[in-house]
Amino acid sequence: MQRLVNMHFRLSHRKKAPENMIINAILLTLAIAIFIIVFPMIKIAHTPSEMKDVPHPDSLSLTHQLYRHVEVLSSEIGSRSLNEIDKIDRARNYIETCLLEGGLPYVRQDYQYYNKKTYSNIIVTRPGGTKPAETIVIGAHYDTISTTPGADDNASAVAVLLEMCLALKDYLPDKTLKLVFFTLEEPPAFDTNKMGSYVFAEDAKKRGESIYAMISLEMLGYYSNRKKGQQFPLPFMNMFYPTTPDFILIVGDSASKYIVELTGDNIRQASDVQVETLTVPRFFPGITLSDNSSFWKMGYNAIMITDTGFYRNPNYHSPKDTIGTLDFHKMTSLCSGLVETIKVLCKSENYSGDDHGHDL
Repeated sequence: MQRLVNMHFRLSHRKKAPENMIINAILLTLAIAIFIIVFPMIKIAHTPSEMKDVPHPDSLSLTHQLYRHVEVLSSEIGSRSLNEIDKIDRARNYIETCLLEGGLPYVRQDYQYYNKKTYSNIIVTRPGGTKPAETIVIGAHYDTISTTPGADDNASAVAVLLEMCLALKDYLPDKTLKLVFFTLEEPPAFDTNKMGSYVFAEDAKKRGESIYAMISLEMLGYYSNRKKGQQFPLPFMNMFYPTTPDFILIVGDSASKYIVELTGDNIRQASDVQVETLTVPRFFPGITLSDNSSFWKMGYNAIMITDTGFYRNPNYHSPKDTIGTLDFHKMTSLCSGLVETIKVLCKSENYSGDDHGHDL
């Protein structure tokens, strides 16, 4: 009897050994994959940031206006997180005041979240002429996580969007243009139905709105001349993309390939900012971490324009994300390029979702 027991034990052990090897191999593979994705973030976090020149305070130039917007949002108001409703309201009021002073009408899209407090998207609309039923959306979120001033993330993009609103005040697009300041992009609202962009996109879908292209502006202000200062989500990307973080990246999923290419080409023509593009499946690391993901969930084509955030900026989501680390000269050039790019996207002969929305 003891021999039978021992034999059964040995057979069971032999069966479990291969299973354990497979499990260990899977765990090792997962650990390596996590290390590959997380290591660039850790490396960047320990990189010293560079301080930039401050625009002349008496200037009325676009550069100074961008600086002033970021100064108010990041220095005077500071962190604008979910549980800091007074600061979110101050940021919203500042945006609305700038729009009113510029003679730009807007509407609020209010909804309740977190102890039944009211949060608001701010929507500026330029009605379309020849194709009013077709909509182009460009947006930026104005909230932050707690403890960070959020200069790059995301006051830089809010500043650019504000100046785009003013520059397009008298513009008459063929397609309807909506410029949207989204609330609550950051955790814990992120990737939930209480994310500001999700509320907007879901409402548009319910109303049957034909959004042919959405552009998410996500961190537009951090640039450096430090060689090898640019990190990447996957190995070997440095063979195809610059390792000096002085470019802007335009990224989209496969269905949005045409928008990525058209946007990239036009920003290159209308600005002196170096532009790189990336079109990949949605499971690619990092490309769903902004408001464009809300529109993908609703079946709309969307792209993100970004300085790549934590893949280059050591101040990401920290108290060091301050105004002095931003490059307002590059932001100025990018803002001008975006204004001209939006004009191209809104022309009736350019970009149709039916023609180009699913090239891949």
